[in-house]
Amino acid sequence: MPKTRVEAFSDGVMAVAITLLALDLPIPDPASTPHLAHTLAKQWPSFAAFAVSFMTIGVVWINHHAMLRRIGRVDYATLMLNLLLLLFICLVPFSTALLARYLTESHGAQFAAAIYGASLLLMSCGFYAIQRHVLSTRTELLRGGMSPELRAQVLRRNRAGLFPYAIATAAAALSAYLSYGICLAVAVYYAIPRTTSDVMDDDLAEQHDPPG
Repeated sequence: MPKTRVEAFSDGVMAVAITLLALDLPIPDPASTPHLAHTLAKQWPSFAAFAVSFMTIGVVWINHHAMLRRIGRVDYATLMLNLLLLLFICLVPFSTALLARYLTESHGAQFAAAIYGASLLLMSCGFYAIQRHVLSTRTELLRGGMSPELRAQVLRRNRAGLFPYAIATAAAALSAYLSYGICLAVAVYYAIPRTTSDVMDDDLAEQHDPPG
């Protein structure tokens, strides 16, 4: 299958997932909302969860593009792993809505935060699985120009990105806010552009490290 079809389909799925995040934002009913600003302020968990999920999916989209630029062709395993990644991305709008609904509740908040952290962890695992396949198992799929040292470095960065989400999932047992805060910190960290001297050439160089 041409690589362009994989990228086009993936872009479409990620765009729909991000759109679903926005569609779930609450709009107060004018008939029962005497003070719009106050009502919107009370719904801050929805906007907070939306911001983190939007940044997270956005960074995955950036790094997914960077990953495909390194690949010259795709095999069946790459296609299936990419579908698995997209499956996990499609779960994010659900877990985001769940967290937004329960974050300030006295019951269910910790479980909702655990589900949210787990959905981001699964998404990161899906991304890492693709990277490991093309950078370690099937290096002949690469376009070339990527040294073994650089491949190992990219995989280490991907692997390291799994731990914060695992910690966030476990931390939900202590506090839903702590779990959310860790996810927020990870999203901000990976959203900040970074330059690196470990580039292959002008065509393959990227400024972002994959988030898991």
